[in-house]
Amino acid sequence: MTINRDFFFDHLREKLFPNGLVQSQLDGHNALLDAWEKEYAGEDDRWLAYILATAYHESAHTMQPVRETLANSDLQAAQRLEAAWKAGKLRWVHDPYWRQDASGNFWFGRGLVQLTFKTNYQKLGHAIGVNLVANPALALTMTVAIDVIFYGMLNGSFTGHKLANYFNRSTADWVNARKIINGLDRADAIAGYGRGYYAALSYTV
Repeated sequence: MTINRDFFFDHLREKLFPNGLVQSQLDGHNALLDAWEKEYAGEDDRWLAYILATAYHESAHTMQPVRETLANSDLQAAQRLEAAWKAGKLRWVHDPYWRQDASGNFWFGRGLVQLTFKTNYQKLGHAIGVNLVANPALALTMTVAIDVIFYGMLNGSFTGHKLANYFNRSTADWVNARKIINGLDRADAIAGYGRGYYAALSYTV
């Protein structure tokens, strides 16, 4: 499949980006589409749609790898998370994963999907052949962020759930697919984004 990008972006401007797309959003989408066409073109288009929807949500619509809280620095991200936790806004958190460790690194969310905890940096880094433990900031580079989101969602590396569990010949479960990343947090909204992306991918050449 070759994606008709004119149709794709026209549809996005109508449905998901009513104020238009800036260059960084175009670049992020194109990088994800390029990677899909190169490595996964024969796979289920709904997988790509849900990957795009996840990136759209987890990057706060920027389609660029980001730090958790959209901070400009590691220290700022850690400070924002600490303040939110102390204010009782992160009630589900039992282990403050954002705190700097003895080696000076922070293990808060980074990327197109928010990779958190040192063990996950180690696991995903090993899977894609990048030493994210030695340099977690590499998760903020586009090529690494794309490898992480594709590998993790296709192989169930984040929660044990993978795309093929929810999109296959007999199933199209846009809501429960959120379990691939984070339970059912914002599941309905992300399902809507996924359907929007799938519609944008429906015209191919």
